[in-house]
Amino acid sequence: MIPNDALDELRGMLGERLSTGKSDLSLHGRSETWHPEMPPDAVVYPKDTEEVAVIVRVCARHGVPIIGWGAGTALEGHGSASRGGVSVDFREMAAVLDVSVEDMLVRVQPGCTREALNRDLRATGLMFPVDPGADASLGGMASTRASGTTAVRYGTMRDHVRALEVVLADGRVIRTGTRARKSSSGYDLTGLFVGAEGTLGLITELTLRLHGQPEAVSAAVCGFDTTEGAIEAVILAMQMGLAPARIEYVDMATVRILNAADAAGLPEKPHLLLEFHGTGDGVAAEAARFGEIAAEQGGRDYRWATKPEERTRLWTMRHRAYHTILASRPGTTAIVTDVCVPISKLGVAIGRAASEISASPLDGPILGHVGDGNYHAILMVDRNAASEIAEAKRLPDAMVAHALELGGTATGEHGVGLGKLHLMAAEHGAAWEVMGAVKRALDPAALMNPGKVVPQDG
Repeated sequence: MIPNDALDELRGMLGERLSTGKSDLSLHGRSETWHPEMPPDAVVYPKDTEEVAVIVRVCARHGVPIIGWGAGTALEGHGSASRGGVSVDFREMAAVLDVSVEDMLVRVQPGCTREALNRDLRATGLMFPVDPGADASLGGMASTRASGTTAVRYGTMRDHVRALEVVLADGRVIRTGTRARKSSSGYDLTGLFVGAEGTLGLITELTLRLHGQPEAVSAAVCGFDTTEGAIEAVILAMQMGLAPARIEYVDMATVRILNAADAAGLPEKPHLLLEFHGTGDGVAAEAARFGEIAAEQGGRDYRWATKPEERTRLWTMRHRAYHTILASRPGTTAIVTDVCVPISKLGVAIGRAASEISASPLDGPILGHVGDGNYHAILMVDRNAASEIAEAKRLPDAMVAHALELGGTATGEHGVGLGKLHLMAAEHGAAWEVMGAVKRALDPAALMNPGKVVPQDG
């Protein structure tokens, strides 16, 4: 529990923006997936960086754990208060601070979501392209090094964070990076905090790279006789210099569920969903060329469209796929894999995963961002069935082990959190101990989001 002296000090500064109400605590202890509820002892809602710094200093003096909280959309228990403490909710720090159209940069507070940012940017001709599906907070997206459907063309959060303001574990406020496009000056501290999941400090401001809104956008969908044919079409397209903005894969099980729930009308076979950005002529040429490549690899019923409503329907269906899949078995939760392999190995990885799932008693549709080798299996389980939970934990571990054999990683975009902590040593070896040493150097009392990412004694 938080000492009363610490609570009194925080309440004196924050007033009603400090909550110990049961509903608030419960909300900030939940995960989007199977992880049990782990509520904090208090929730605070700071309005600026100075308040965050004071909160951290108070917590540091009293040995109270500190957990950052954005939109609560993470999938691996990143925001769970596994050791109690204070959840720092950034909903009051959600402003777009400055847009530099000429430099194609924007400064935002961490609670600003990607959709809110893009609404603010509409009149500028610019956009922020990183799209994890959920309307996640930008601070959370940076902390988990998120990516999503557009990473194949535009890159991940790692590629878009130019500079940060961070409150360290002792309350110091530092700035990392600059507005310049490149630098050879010192350690890349910005890169260190991007993906640290709040274990090294709390991000209180981000400078992000923007892109021009494309002149033309076209969406396409294509069924394939085999998964191998779909993956080969993607590889060939990229080798030939095509640059789709999105290349998504959905397996036959996912197609069945989408057809039943959304009247998608897709043939029951593996599909690729694509989007092309560029000039009108360029988009048409790329879409047509991809159709030719797909046909050579067993692609059937290739359709593409430029009408906004058709594109919106396609991507809304794709972004809702996780919840649509869960709804196909009412009352279930999910354990969601997230592995990434070299794209040349993706067909092998998906084939192995499909075989493992087929041999198990669980349902686990597979979908993913095949343009960058990232796939997911959504393993549906009854939260109260211990045998199902155990099997749904075993399967992802097997998929990760196979991904590592293929030169891949345990997580391409969801992050480590609680769910993949036990896999870090297998992937990183001695480098994981180095991560622990960095953690001890910046947070010797292990108060910043403890129990995540690094070795438990880190």
